[in-house]
Amino acid sequence: MFQLRIGQNTFQNPEDFFGDMEGFSDLEQAAIAFCNAWIAGNETFYQQSSGSTGNPKTIELHRNQMIASANATGDFFNVDESTRLLCCLNPSYIAGKMMLVRAMVWNCQIELVEPSSNPLLEISEYKLPDFVAMVPLQVQTILEDSNSLEKLRKIRHIIIGGAPLSENLKTLLVSNGIRAFQTYGMTETVSHISLARIETGNLVYQALKNVEIGQDNRGALWVKSAMSGLERVQTNDLVDLKSENSFCWLGRADFVINSGGVKIHPELLETKSESTIAGFFPNSAYFFFGLKDPKLGDKLALFIQTDEKDSEKAGLLQTELKLKLDRFEVPKEIHLIPKFEITSSGKLDRIKTVKLL
Repeated sequence: MFQLRIGQNTFQNPEDFFGDMEGFSDLEQAAIAFCNAWIAGNETFYQQSSGSTGNPKTIELHRNQMIASANATGDFFNVDESTRLLCCLNPSYIAGKMMLVRAMVWNCQIELVEPSSNPLLEISEYKLPDFVAMVPLQVQTILEDSNSLEKLRKIRHIIIGGAPLSENLKTLLVSNGIRAFQTYGMTETVSHISLARIETGNLVYQALKNVEIGQDNRGALWVKSAMSGLERVQTNDLVDLKSENSFCWLGRADFVINSGGVKIHPELLETKSESTIAGFFPNSAYFFFGLKDPKLGDKLALFIQTDEKDSEKAGLLQTELKLKLDRFEVPKEIHLIPKFEITSSGKLDRIKTVKLL
């Protein structure tokens, strides 16, 4: 039977969701209000998109899309009414909201906790969930704490989304024997439409049941399923199709760099050069970008978030990258920036950051 647990409070019957909300945080009230609307039978919900298909916008989502998504994920992981869920994501966003939907559709128990860098820290051993969705930062923090790591090992179903995984994080998950999946999806498809088992090397995403995928003339992925309202949703994500229902993600079409006729996928290059950059600027965010150039069209540049202004160190990094990367993958310039710009949803804004130059 569906139950929403918040601290010592249990919400189960329809009337439980109409009570006095005093004492609950804004995040908790948002979760209660959404469950109330769902139980009341609301057919339409509105959600801000993250920009996978273009500029962020408000999306109208329908109940049957969300049910289709929950059912497809349930089929993939073979869940039942005994499955216990943990929601450690903000229910104001689609990832957190869909955790609540899964619990209601699967008729399961779900515990809501305030999002934090380590949501397992206060979860006791006997209350560990069977299914949880997290972002990479949460997983990274958990892996750095031995007690939390042991808890993570005991969770049967772990999905990770919101951002691509670093090579280091993938390696840590694999070496610690943790079975987890990276998600691929968007607001328009009410969360993920495919899952990739996290292993070393390139991740291969498997489309969920009854999800149709293909490419446009740019090589960008399109999706059609009940989750998208049976509409074909065109993304800006370039993919390498492996079969009619599987693919490898290459990066955003709008970030592709054409340097001297060579197309460079910056997200793949960022993964490839991760360990080298970390050796010179540990714990620093970074990205590759194409700056306009009269000869090359775009010249490859590397941007690193750091308070350092050590041009000599940047030069040594560039020399090291020449030894590790192909000739056309070596940045022509390296820019050290004190603070990157971020979007309203907390993601890196590459274009605004480049304009800081």
